[in-house]
Amino acid sequence: MMLIPPEFSRKIVDVFGESGTAWLAALPALLAECEERWQIAVQPPFPLSYNYVAPATRLDGSEVVLKLGVPSADSRSEIAALRHYGGRGIVALLDADDGRGIMLLERISPGTPLAELGDDESMTDIAAAIMVDLWRPPPPNHAFPTVETWSLALPRLRARYGGTTGPLPADLFALAESRFADLFSSQGESMLLHGDAHHENILRAERKPWLAIDPKGVIGDRGYETGSFLCNQLLHLRNPKQALARRVDQLAERLDYDRARLIAWGLAYAVLSACWSAEDHGAGWEGAIEVARLLAELEARVS
Repeated sequence: MMLIPPEFSRKIVDVFGESGTAWLAALPALLAECEERWQIAVQPPFPLSYNYVAPATRLDGSEVVLKLGVPSADSRSEIAALRHYGGRGIVALLDADDGRGIMLLERISPGTPLAELGDDESMTDIAAAIMVDLWRPPPPNHAFPTVETWSLALPRLRARYGGTTGPLPADLFALAESRFADLFSSQGESMLLHGDAHHENILRAERKPWLAIDPKGVIGDRGYETGSFLCNQLLHLRNPKQALARRVDQLAERLDYDRARLIAWGLAYAVLSACWSAEDHGAGWEGAIEVARLLAELEARVS
């Protein structure tokens, strides 16, 4: 029987409560069922976050990846996004059980994360190319969430703290509220976005030099897509302020997107990310707020 890492179990219970506990109890049987259904041998999992993801081998020796998560709107959106992308610029979905949050995926080899490339300018170029490859109009009658819906985390946090911004700086929070309102009122064509296109979700591959993984699947202005990349793998750099300004310039050029709007989306995203951390974990928002502060300073310099 495949062992379930204790830390993974704790995360699932913390996030999903009783439904997570029930899912964990059923997980060994689900793994056995997947082995039978797809005629695969499941191996020990990769390092886990909130999904059980493991390499597997088919009868003919070919390698695939099995991914299981607690059934949710998020898992359904991921499956629908992978299906719509059809392997273009992203890992291919081979089969899925939508209702139970189970995916059989292409195995990406060697699978080295973009973050390990080391050169920030090259990583930004690669990420921009992946974003362009993925963006496309959403399918008809879709059920994807929108960026507007995601942004409701800001008023939720205010409601939780009686109209204040709780642990988050009031000035940056108000800026993000204003930027979201301005951006939503003036956004262009809505596209299906990856929703989390940062350095760890882009892997070196054989089929193409780089492929994305783990799409959230969200509908919105393409400028929103840059936020998670701008905020990620930044603060450890020698000069984060300078690196952030260069990333903004580089993405604006590669994506043919207005620089001021890109900064505004980045600021709004950074505060939204901090809201999610405060909402889900009650901590861990400090880095996102530090990036939001840098973006606010950049915005002030260029306005």
